[in-house]
Formats: sequence, structure tokens, C-alpha cells
Amino acid sequence: MTVPSTSSGIREEQAPDAAWLIVIDPQAIFASPDSAWGSPFFAEAMPRIRELAASFGQRVLVTRWMPTADRSTSWGDYFAAWPFADQPPSDALFALVPEAAELSEHPTLDLPTFGKWGAEIEAIVGRGAHVVLTGVSTDCCVISTALAAADAGAHVTVATDACAGSTAENHAAAMQVMGLYPPQITISDSATVLATR
Repeated sequence: MTVPSTSSGIREEQAPDAAWLIVIDPQAIFASPDSAWGSPFFAEAMPRIRELAASFGQRVLVTRWMPTADRSTSWGDYFAAWPFADQPPSDALFALVPEAAELSEHPTLDLPTFGKWGAEIEAIVGRGAHVVLTGVSTDCCVISTALAAADAGAHVTVATDACAGSTAENHAAAMQVMGLYPPQITISDSATVLATR
């Protein structure tokens, strides 16, 4: 991943250790086979997420989707359509899965939106940072985060095999859409990301 051109016009390689790993919503509601929103691919992605997190050290952020959006907006219709998720934020549905509990030394970023990119993350990683996205689900929160991050000027890498979609088809479709946004978004995999560390 590169940073913008310098005054000499030469594009310099961003230092690998300058990148941040963002693990999107590794929560019971998206991981459990018993959940209506559980991804059948979460268990497959999680070991790759853990391997990536180990290589990023202190530069790991973990997000959680929380059911705290204003019900007077279209989120009211959303929760009416998915009443099982209309629970207090303290409900066990929204807890991190055990495998994700120790991934980051930073507090979780708890947000009521699909996309997790915003002032909260940018304040930590910096404007125009290089971020590697992993997590769930590829076709909802991951793609929403990637597009917002690209719009904000971040350099985004999506580790395909460390993301879990709602279905294989939806995962592939989301990756195809994100692949339409080079050079802001790069589609990669965990082995390639690890090779740059």
C-alpha cells in the first residue's frame, strides 16, 4: 500500500507496521449457528483473524454493533423486521466471541451503525491511514466500513479469507463490489497481508 506522492513526485511505500487491523463485529449474534444472523463461515475466518491480530500487535481495533440506534428513524423499521435483535446492549448476543476477547488492548468501539468507519476510528488510526479489514459480515458491516473508509481517504485492504459473509454468494458479491474501488480498496488475503508484516 502506498501513501500519496511526495513533493518530489515519488510514491513511497508505507511502512508495514504503520497499518492497523480492524476486526469488525466478532460477536455472538453474527457467529452463533443458532442466531438468525450467524455466518456459517465465521468459525473458518476466526483463526485467520487471530493470526493477523498477533502480527499487528498493538495496532488492532475491534468493533461491536450495538442495538442503540434511534428507533424514530428507519432503524425502527429495521428492528421491527428483526425483533430478536431488539434487546438491551447488555444482552449476551452482543458479546464478543471468546476467541476475540483478547485480540486488542484497546476498548471495543461500540457503534449502532453497519459501517464502523468514522471519527472514532480515525481519531485512533489517523487520517489517510492504511487499514486491513476483517470480520463479519462481508456483505453488510465489512462493505459498509470499507466504502466509508475509502471515501474518507483511508488506504483499505480487505482480507477476503478473514471475512465471513452471510452466504458464499453474498460474500463473493460484496468482494466484487469492493474490488471496483481501486486504488483506495485492495482485495487481498491473510497470507499476503502477513507476508508484508
